Amino acid sequence: MKEILVLYYSQGGAVREMAQLIARGIESIKGVKARIRTVPKVSANCEATEPKVPTSGAPYAELKDLQECIGLALGSPTRFGNMAAPMKYFLDGTISLWLKGTLISKPAAVFTSTGSMHGGQETTLITMMMPLMHHGMIMVGLPYSEPELSSTASGGTPYGASHVGGTADDRPITEDERKLCIALGKRLAETALKLSA
Repeated sequence: MKEILVLYYSQGGAVREMAQLIARGIESIKGVKARIRTVPKVSANCEATEPKVPTSGAPYAELKDLQECIGLALGSPTRFGNMAAPMKYFLDGTISLWLKGTLISKPAAVFTSTGSMHGGQETTLITMMMPLMHHGMIMVGLPYSEPELSSTASGGTPYGASHVGGTADDRPITEDERKLCIALGKRLAETALKLSA
């Protein structure tokens, strides 16, 4: 069974829920399984460290997860139009994979959650793509053949799945957002299988 890494950072829970929906889309394709991982918080206190194993939820990602999987779905909440620091910190530590060309020609997709409709969804998705493109990954987005992309009044972009969580991060994922997450997972899995054949 081939695996696709669903790697996310979530503080309020919306990005974690999106990761689970994307994993559902991945696993709807025969022969592919989702491997769900997260990253620890980054502390401003130099002496503070996170436990080696999270107390709940997905395990922390390791470089071997990127090596072993045939594709990647990368998710982060928006922080001032950019990915959250913990995700950037993790990606900054992937230089050894870049030097070996480990991720070249593997497909990748991105997803995010913002506090407001114009809170930087698209810029966050694009900034998440940049390090993946430096790794030589092939970006997979959402085509307009997905009807929800044209009808959504909440999240959803051609660059990747998105969610408008509200400033208190208390808005549930809408039906359109849910369908687009699943569609992104399916498209990533189908692409990964073709590229790994």
